[in-house]
Amino acid sequence: MQVFCFHLMPWAYLPEDFSQSHKTAWVTCPNSLYDPELGHPLYNRYLDELELADQLGFDGVCVNEHHQTAYGGMPSPNIMAACLARRTKQAKLVVLGNVLPLYDHPQRVAEEIAMLDVITKGRVVSGMVVGTGMEYFSYKINPTYARERFHEAHDLIIKAWTTEGPFSWDGTHYRFRYINVWPRPYQKPHPPIWIPGSGSSETMEWVARQKYTYMVLPTLAPFELRRQAAEYFSQCCSKAGYTVRHTQIGWGIGIYVSDTDEQARREYEPHYWYYARNLLKQPVQLSMPPGHTSIASVMGMMKRRLESRPSNLSTWKEVDDAGYVIVGSPETVRQRLEDYAKKVGFGLLIA
Repeated sequence: MQVFCFHLMPWAYLPEDFSQSHKTAWVTCPNSLYDPELGHPLYNRYLDELELADQLGFDGVCVNEHHQTAYGGMPSPNIMAACLARRTKQAKLVVLGNVLPLYDHPQRVAEEIAMLDVITKGRVVSGMVVGTGMEYFSYKINPTYARERFHEAHDLIIKAWTTEGPFSWDGTHYRFRYINVWPRPYQKPHPPIWIPGSGSSETMEWVARQKYTYMVLPTLAPFELRRQAAEYFSQCCSKAGYTVRHTQIGWGIGIYVSDTDEQARREYEPHYWYYARNLLKQPVQLSMPPGHTSIASVMGMMKRRLESRPSNLSTWKEVDDAGYVIVGSPETVRQRLEDYAKKVGFGLLIA
C-alpha cells in the first residue's frame, strides 16, 4: 500500500458562532472573515506540513482546487504544487485536481502540469475533476455542460501531451488554431491520471473505461458508504472487460494518531466538529445545481447513503463507530486500516 498526505488548507479562524450566523462556507461566505495577516503564517504552516510528509517518507503529497470558500484555500492547486516542487525530494506531487470545466483554455493545464513534471523529473500525478456544484457558481459556468466540457478538455490535454504539435482543435466547447504545448511532460506517454469523486456513477463508469485510478473522496461519509462506492467502481471495471487493480482504488479518510485512543479523541474531536459544522455547511442548491449531476447518479448516491444509514451525528461515538474517520493510538489506527484495506482492497491511502 502507498500512503499519501492530503491537504485542504482550510481557513482555521471562522468565528465560534459561524454555523448559526452564516448559511454557508461556500460562494457567498463573506471574505471579510479572511485576515491576510493570519493567512500568511497559515499558508506557510500548511506547506511546512506537506514538506514534512515528504521528509517522513510519505509516497506523495496531495493538493486540490476549490474557489470562494473557507473550506479549502487553494484556488490554484498548480501554484501550491509549484511551491512544493523544489522543496520536496522524493514524494509524488498529486494535484487532485484541476477542475477542467471551469477553464476556457485547457491547454494552460497541459502546460502547467508538464512544467511541474519536468521540474520534478516525473514526480507529478495529474488529477482531473468535474468539481463540486459550488465551483460553477463561482466561475459562472453552466453546470449542464460540466461533463461535456470535462470530457473534451481531458481529450484535448491528453492529445497535447502525446501528439507532436502544432495541431488545431475544433470541438464543441473549445476551438484553437494552434495547440503546441511547450514543455512536453517528462513522463511518457504522460503523467498518471487520477480522478477523485464523491460517488457519482457517471464518473466511476467513465474512469473504469479509461482504466484510470479512482479516488474515493466523499467529503464526509461513513465507512460503508465509501466501501459501496469502491465496490461499484470495481463492478464498473468488470463491465469494461478487466479486473480492477488495487492501485486503481484510492481511499481517502481523515486519520489522527496519538499515544492513546482517549488522548487522540480529545486532541482531534474539536477539529472534526469545526470541519463538519462549519466548513461543510452548504445548501443543496449550491452543491447540486440543476444539470451538474444526472438523475441516475443522484439516485445512486442517495441509495448508497440510505443503505449506509448515516445518522445526523451528534456524538463522537457515532462518528467513530460509523468509520467517518480513523482516530486513536498507533495500534488502533493500524488495526482499523488493515481491516478496511481487507474489506475494500484499496492500494492507495489518502490520509
